[in-house]
Amino acid sequence: MSDTPRIGLTGLAVMGQNLARNIARHGFPIAVHNRTVEKTREFVDAFGGSEPLIFTESDADFVAAIAPPRAIIIMVKAGQPVDDVIAKLKPFLSKGDLLIDGGNSHYTDTERRIRELTAEGFNFLGTGVSGGEEGALNGPSIMPGGPKEGYDYIADILTAISAQVDGVPCSTYIGEGGSGHYVKMVHNGIEYADMQLIAEAYDLLKNAVGLSNEEIGGVFDDWNAGDLDSFLIQITAQIFKTKDTETGEGYLVDRVLDKAGQKGTGKWVSQSALDLGSPVTAITEAVFARFLSALKDQRVAASSILTGPSGTHSGDKTQFIADIRNALYASKIVAYAQGFDQMKLAAAEFGWNLHFGDLATIWRGGCIIRARFLDRIKDAYADNPDLANLMLAPYFNEALKAAQPSWRKVISEAVNLGVPTPAFSSSLAYYDGYRRANLPANLIQAQRDLFGAHTYERNDRPGTFHSAWGE
Repeated sequence: MSDTPRIGLTGLAVMGQNLARNIARHGFPIAVHNRTVEKTREFVDAFGGSEPLIFTESDADFVAAIAPPRAIIIMVKAGQPVDDVIAKLKPFLSKGDLLIDGGNSHYTDTERRIRELTAEGFNFLGTGVSGGEEGALNGPSIMPGGPKEGYDYIADILTAISAQVDGVPCSTYIGEGGSGHYVKMVHNGIEYADMQLIAEAYDLLKNAVGLSNEEIGGVFDDWNAGDLDSFLIQITAQIFKTKDTETGEGYLVDRVLDKAGQKGTGKWVSQSALDLGSPVTAITEAVFARFLSALKDQRVAASSILTGPSGTHSGDKTQFIADIRNALYASKIVAYAQGFDQMKLAAAEFGWNLHFGDLATIWRGGCIIRARFLDRIKDAYADNPDLANLMLAPYFNEALKAAQPSWRKVISEAVNLGVPTPAFSSSLAYYDGYRRANLPANLIQAQRDLFGAHTYERNDRPGTFHSAWGE
């Protein structure tokens, strides 16, 4: 392998640094660059002795250090900063060079950049990278989308640095256009739902069952040994065992302010879902729950004014804990079913040839939602690539059937005790709505026709109708 790199990376925040080190440690020399030269120098001084990192100063030096056709990864904040970096690098690039946006860009920005750069003779990939700082260094899940020739040029590097599960890399070509960033966006939306569902389970274990932090940690350990085995369940167990070393008293989780932050990808999923007509209720409720958590001052004031039930579960606590586990698993199935359904609608809308079994495969390692559960999704699409909805796959159908009594019991008890479970509840409502051959939407359409002459279809003959209602 030549010492002259064919790849470079600009943007040396922690994610960029770790991704560059990952590439270098797999034997690919890489030129590195940052807006501030001091940061580049510190990075190369710290790790360049043992890893093939090539220090560069200016934009021109950076591009010149890479053998054409160049592959350049951009790891900066989404939005205008990506366009700014592209504009600064373009004067030094050659036709055929490849730019790779590894941030959380909106897929429409990616599609615009592909159009603009293709017209100028460059290649561009919008590439979702999941796994956080640890994943970037040791193996993320990678979701590249854009021109296939651009992916082919860099596929060996992306495959090598990605997480590996059972010898299978957690990286594959997603499809044309902005599909890579779209899939990453939906991944993040599912992550929102997964985290909210776990938080609701925690709320029930703490406030409905009355468990201590150590006991809650033990419950999540137990759950992680079964079908709920996942990165998020694993780290949740760790969180409840972590003491507050700052004060030396109690547990750190109890000192964390209950205001959940976000970077916008979950909101983007919901916005896209509205455009596509995709009912991603679990993801959207998770986004709304974060919005509600941000109203901390209002909630504190309301807590002394608004009334409601309280108390703990009076029945068999061991059985209720098992019920919460079943409700969590059923709701998780629904959240994933909604996410995959939205990607199917997006693929049809934008002309992307997405392979859903492949998506489940590359999410099994490296990414935040990695879980044993994804093997079941991979198998479901292997058995039936045209599966209309994951809930209809035999395994998931049986799992939902088995979980239903617990699911309904937990939500009913949560309502009776005043414990909010928006993601649990909306997931069950989606399930109940999806399994109904007839919904009350006939009344809504009749109302629309009465007050706005919007017309309606009949269920006994074809055609479009308008009636004079009440006459």
